[in-house]
Amino acid sequence: MGKRSNSVIGLDLGKQSFKGVLLHRKGESRYVLTSYASREVPEEMRTAEDMAQQLKLLLKELGSAKGCAIGVSDPASLLRIIEQPDTPIDLLRSALRLNGLAVLNQECKDFVLDCAPVSANGVNGHHPSGGDVFPESANRVAKKKYLVGGMLRPTVKQISEAMSKTRVAADILQLAPICSFNAFELAYPEIFANDTFLLLDMGHLQSTVLIGSKKELVLIRSVAYGGKSLTQALTADGAVDPDAARVMMNQGDPGMAEICRISLNRLALEIRNSIGFFEGQREETIHRIFVSGGLARTEAVLQALSDELGLPCEIWDPLETCEVALPAGKRQDLPNEFVSLNVACGAAFEYLRN
Repeated sequence: MGKRSNSVIGLDLGKQSFKGVLLHRKGESRYVLTSYASREVPEEMRTAEDMAQQLKLLLKELGSAKGCAIGVSDPASLLRIIEQPDTPIDLLRSALRLNGLAVLNQECKDFVLDCAPVSANGVNGHHPSGGDVFPESANRVAKKKYLVGGMLRPTVKQISEAMSKTRVAADILQLAPICSFNAFELAYPEIFANDTFLLLDMGHLQSTVLIGSKKELVLIRSVAYGGKSLTQALTADGAVDPDAARVMMNQGDPGMAEICRISLNRLALEIRNSIGFFEGQREETIHRIFVSGGLARTEAVLQALSDELGLPCEIWDPLETCEVALPAGKRQDLPNEFVSLNVACGAAFEYLRN
């Protein structure tokens, strides 16, 4: 592969909307945002032509760049952390392709798979202090953690065909949670390197919980609850106009606030279980939750989650360390939009720093 350019379009292909950013790299670690865009799309796009039409409109608004990186939000995707004896990546890829059932305990012939080592402080079965992870058995084979991701083949094919129709080649295709994790690394390098953190990305059909500790991705969990679930609760499955329900909630209507709280209990329970599992396995504590996604724009949602979990839930900015060079109108709207740009930014960052 030739040297990558210093400009890239990062795309987030979600189930309710497509988002995009246009980023430029100036020097080693200076990133500049020059455009962003978002547009709602049909929840189901049956053909590559349907997807291509939506992508063309988004790309027209974004502008042009020499590179393109894509993050995909898809509840049907596969994302797992596994432990294996230290294995060359090419060999592990072959094992996943030829016998995924043995490696993952799951049949995965319908998936396009890839893998990568999970960055961690412990190396080759040893703690940084030099103590063995398995002191009780010197002959036990030390294991290493790997991240395995996969998308269904028809999904990959549809995206590939749609991009070819736009005449924009996709250099990177990643799963949305990994893009979000990468974006957090560049936006908050001190927290990423030194602290324990929980990222909650609330999408349209599902939410994703990522827990990281000192550069290491420790836990990934998908929860079948998203913006669609909350909207159905607030509108009583269509009995109330969605826009009217949102206005009432934003204005602090007590009835809507209670419906919101009850609905979010489902999500809060799963987050609490994830935190409990993590803290039970490691001598570390989660102190706050970093939230992204469309639902994070609503203060009532953040407050309800904070109350239920007993932890501060705050939005985070994937462009925290980026310079902004936008037209006046775009710059004015950015404070309301950045909360949904984490996946697009993460895809773009991955392209620019490699």
